Amino acid sequence: MTVHLLKTPVDAHTGRDQSQTRRDRFRRIARAALRDERLRTAGRLTVRHGAYVVGGASVLARRAWDGRTAARYERMIRAAEAAGLLDEVKEWEQRAQAYRAARHQRRMDLLKAMVHAPKAIGYATAGGAGVLLLVGVLLAWATHDVRDVVTPFEIVVEMVRLCAMVAGVVWGPLLAAAPWVALGGAWAAGRHRHTAPQWALPLNARDLGGPITPSIVVVAFRDLGISTLRKAIEAMGDAGAAMIGLIRAAGCGVELDVYLPSGVTTEEIQAKHRKLAENLSRHEHEVAITIPSQPRTVRLWIADSGALDEPIGPSPLVLDEEMIADYYSGRAPWGQDLRGDDVGVSVMQRHILLTGLSNQGKTAALRSLALWLALDRTVAFYVADLKGVGDWRPFDGLAEVLIQGPTDEHVGQAVDMVEWGVEEMQRRITLLEQSGATDGVTRDMARQDERFRPLVFIVDEAQVAYGCGAKGPDGSPYGGSKATSRYFMAVKRIHDQGRAVNVTIWEGTQDPTDQNLPKRSREGNHIRGSLVVGTEAQAKMALGEAPVDAGAAPHKLRRGLDKGKLVVAGEGIEMEPGQASVTVRTHFVSGEDAALVADRAKALRQGVATVHKLEVVQPADHLADLAAVVANEKRVRTGEVLHRLKVRNHDVYENWDGARLKALLIDHGEDTTHYNGYPHVKREAVQRALQRREEQLSEAQ
Repeated sequence: MTVHLLKTPVDAHTGRDQSQTRRDRFRRIARAALRDERLRTAGRLTVRHGAYVVGGASVLARRAWDGRTAARYERMIRAAEAAGLLDEVKEWEQRAQAYRAARHQRRMDLLKAMVHAPKAIGYATAGGAGVLLLVGVLLAWATHDVRDVVTPFEIVVEMVRLCAMVAGVVWGPLLAAAPWVALGGAWAAGRHRHTAPQWALPLNARDLGGPITPSIVVVAFRDLGISTLRKAIEAMGDAGAAMIGLIRAAGCGVELDVYLPSGVTTEEIQAKHRKLAENLSRHEHEVAITIPSQPRTVRLWIADSGALDEPIGPSPLVLDEEMIADYYSGRAPWGQDLRGDDVGVSVMQRHILLTGLSNQGKTAALRSLALWLALDRTVAFYVADLKGVGDWRPFDGLAEVLIQGPTDEHVGQAVDMVEWGVEEMQRRITLLEQSGATDGVTRDMARQDERFRPLVFIVDEAQVAYGCGAKGPDGSPYGGSKATSRYFMAVKRIHDQGRAVNVTIWEGTQDPTDQNLPKRSREGNHIRGSLVVGTEAQAKMALGEAPVDAGAAPHKLRRGLDKGKLVVAGEGIEMEPGQASVTVRTHFVSGEDAALVADRAKALRQGVATVHKLEVVQPADHLADLAAVVANEKRVRTGEVLHRLKVRNHDVYENWDGARLKALLIDHGEDTTHYNGYPHVKREAVQRALQRREEQLSEAQ
């Protein structure tokens, strides 16, 4: 009988499961072991001492090689060439030539010695034997024993025997100990030179970054792993010195331009940011790469090691109790750039957007600008804090409106506040047209006429408004990014026209996406700043593509460690020609200090009765009112339409004119027409606008 031992599919599957289980168990054990601090310490110890031996052997081999060749002089010549020190190059070349001449002379002397060696050995042997014989004769003469003539020869032979015996005893242990002695020597040399990796060294022995020299920069670029760049540097007659521009002290670091050889692009260098920083013995955040206006050039700013982790000091807002602000000509003391220079921001007629991840200093940075501007008593603030934890409480009694809270009700009030800003903007545009002014709202107009005083609307945590799904009484959603979104459309209108009449909006948002920060909203700002964000795509949302392509990298900031550090693009901050962004280390103004600054601002003003909750007022439906006044007529002259609207609701339509009526129709995809030389509103256009709005509302629902 034949028995076939076959593993069933179930058994085979079970075997695979057992094998997979063993692998999973091994992985868990390995992960647990790697997390164990004792094992990690032991691993670092092993790597450190192993690297000492290997690196020490390399050091000793190099010393031996340098002692036998002119390699040391060649290295010094290349370093001097890289530094552009031509006098030192000549000096080292002379030393190398003198060394080679002396070595040649020694070798010739050695060859001559080999020729004369037999004769010299013969003379030495004969001389030695003669001396021993003379000593023996004298000894025999003294002892009157002729046998003492050979006594000196016997003594020499005995000494040779004793030396041979000692060598025979010591040779074995010495031979066994020699490798260990060599190993110890290599370890000592490696330990002295710190040849182990930086992460394996003790903290007190780690290299925290030395001074930056041209040769160090050239070597750092050569070792980036870009073959075209490496070959170009090796082929240069000056060992790459021509690539390096003047190294200038810049704040807590140095700055220099590097001119890239043909075939190497700036994008390749930017892609190697971390490796370049490590080649320079720096952390990634301590090396900033920007692209200046010169072609094929990268500008490096290299910080002194650890300098960026030190605080920059308190804000001048806190230190200078006599400080006042000027909306038109002043600059807010925001912080310092990487060079250590003070950064002042002009906020005159500029919309501002600050974004970043949570708890990185966004609110503090935005609030410090507002606190400075509050020291100009002509500026009025309307603040909506959609986080509502008290960050903006110092503006109670300073702002005209202060809304604090994250609920849909608070969002609705914030939307009403911003929409009132749109209405105020339209009223000012009408007043400006009536005034006949040709230069917009000037400083004198803003100071002398309260109707043109600067208005600043601040919405912190604006992503709450953009993402709100609640709807107003008219059915239009508060949030979203469509034409029916009340908050989005109000912000868009202020971005379009508000600047010209001193109506601006500042927004602070968190973790930007296309949903919580629509493209049209973020691109309408004059000043855009970003704290640390998660990805390069978010960095481009925050700052725009051009600054990021030119080197701005808020996504490479360190979360939790770079709090308050902003990458800023746009207007309002002084930059060098061709510079697309600047990194600002903002001054931190604590809540207590903010309250003190706010008290100083309140002392400059008459008492402000801050409104904390807006009354819910049914908003006027302009399109429905327009349809009502046109009624069943085929077309109505614009002047007559405006008259009927004012009769219908005088408070709302008092300042409306033909341009405002035309803008209403354009917002809904229609326009006024001309008939017999006069502008008219057609009933069909109004009906199409109403139908289009209904369709948009249906889609939004």
